[in-house]
Amino acid sequence: MKKTLIILLALLPLCITAQGQNEQYSSEPEPQYSTTRAGEQPKTNKKDKKILTGFSGGMMIHGGYAFSSNPQELFRNGSFPTTGEQIKNLPSDGMTLGLGGALRFHLVDHIHLGGEGHVSTMPLMKSGSSIRMGWGGALCDFYANLGIVRPLIGVVIGGGTMKRLYVPENAENVKGDVTYNASYTSTSFFLLDPYVGIEIALGKMALFIKADYALPFGSSGSVLQQKVSWSNFITPNGPRLYVGVMFGH
Repeated sequence: MKKTLIILLALLPLCITAQGQNEQYSSEPEPQYSTTRAGEQPKTNKKDKKILTGFSGGMMIHGGYAFSSNPQELFRNGSFPTTGEQIKNLPSDGMTLGLGGALRFHLVDHIHLGGEGHVSTMPLMKSGSSIRMGWGGALCDFYANLGIVRPLIGVVIGGGTMKRLYVPENAENVKGDVTYNASYTSTSFFLLDPYVGIEIALGKMALFIKADYALPFGSSGSVLQQKVSWSNFITPNGPRLYVGVMFGH
């Protein structure tokens, strides 16, 4: 928790500095007829640039590729076989698909502050095994206005849960009873999620595309009582590509 606060405090000066630099610029004064007498200085009516310049929100779908160094690291469970023929068929990576949404406030026309959340599922084998990752957090990114194109770079700081379901493809038949020896574990994690993206304005909506690489940190094994540790980088993880539509003002 202390390290989470340190990261948040480290990002705060960046946002404040960028905001302060942009507040120094003001919009052009409106033309006015002069009503001053000879020898008097004309008064100007300058308006400071708005801090809150808009808001936006929307939904997006994503696809990606997540991987681990080996099947044991992927499932984090010792109940499935570690020797024999079955281990050769266990995967250590796979494609992941999901959806999510985001809500953002636009500050000084160069900063997004808000939050987002996503659910991503990686189906494995034909038995119903899967890795499901759900996460959410606060986002901060910086963007530039290049006509209708808006490139951006930022980070999401938050947390979530990784749920691992293992169902073996070959059931065991013991005295007429079918035993699948399935296992289910759930691991909480702290998340750092850097990303780059681009928006293309289409009136009051925008096509939103971004790519990220989520970095989850959690418990070292499948024992649920273990505390989440910053030093424990967990898998599976990998890049994702997001495509969605943002609506706002």
